[in-house]
Amino acid sequence: MGLMIDGVYFAEDPPADSADDGRFRRAKSTIRRTEFTPEPGRYHLYAAWNCPWAHRALLARTLLGLDEVISVAVAKPRRTDQGWVFDTEGEFADSLWGISALHEAYTKSEPNYTGRLTVPLLVDKQTGLAVNNESADIVELLSDAAASLDLFPEDLRAGIDRWNERIYRTVNNGVYRAGFARTQAAYDEAVPDVFATLDAIEEQLGRTRYLTGDRFTAADLRLFPTLARFDVAYFGAFKCNLRRLIDYPNLWGYAREIYQMPGVAGTVRFDLYKRGYYSPSAIRNPNGIVPLGPVLGHDGIDWNAPHGR
Repeated sequence: MGLMIDGVYFAEDPPADSADDGRFRRAKSTIRRTEFTPEPGRYHLYAAWNCPWAHRALLARTLLGLDEVISVAVAKPRRTDQGWVFDTEGEFADSLWGISALHEAYTKSEPNYTGRLTVPLLVDKQTGLAVNNESADIVELLSDAAASLDLFPEDLRAGIDRWNERIYRTVNNGVYRAGFARTQAAYDEAVPDVFATLDAIEEQLGRTRYLTGDRFTAADLRLFPTLARFDVAYFGAFKCNLRRLIDYPNLWGYAREIYQMPGVAGTVRFDLYKRGYYSPSAIRNPNGIVPLGPVLGHDGIDWNAPHGR
């Protein structure tokens, strides 16, 4: 991920956010501008396939019909000592500034930037300023700018906010609290929270098609990136192994329904999730060995199977 202080880059592994008690604590986003004018070709999004926070922004961009409005640069699946990095050409190249590492985009916008270097990062090409690096803000900015889909319908807003808060705390960030735990106690505290919420969602989806009723909302968009990574990454790499996604009938059908929505499959890269989450780490995976399984399309893991929702 990396850290920048007064425009100077320092390499740093995410578990440095863990305190002496072994609990992982996520750093707060630092760029939270809300000025956004959805002019075609004006904005550029920095993302990474295997980052769930960036996945939310990519999903919003696609589902809201903004693929042709906002350009995107996707970083290579494995970070280096330079953080998120890019190739000079091809799938992992940056078409805006041709940068080789994400920290260059931060300093082009703010030469004396201090803070974490995260994706997603939304940049205004016209001004050269970084607009926002908080995925929740970016989703709301894009939703406000598009008329094709309302991710925050007012009559469902209270339910969306309740689910968003719980999902962020216990599932989106919960799997990281488990995977980056440095003590048994911290791990034992995190994992039950993940599965208590998945159990509650399974029950909810037995009553409603989506989390807040019969309409797809920002709460569903928030949840999906974690579900897409669960069996291929979090179950093994982060030791969230009490149950698999496919062990939840309602949740598994719901995840497949979202995956099969127009454009969504194009934002999902199961192969890169494994490469990214099993990348070399002195604490979690010192040899950098990527497991062969699970094998998609076998053992009941078929994302294209009829969802029955």
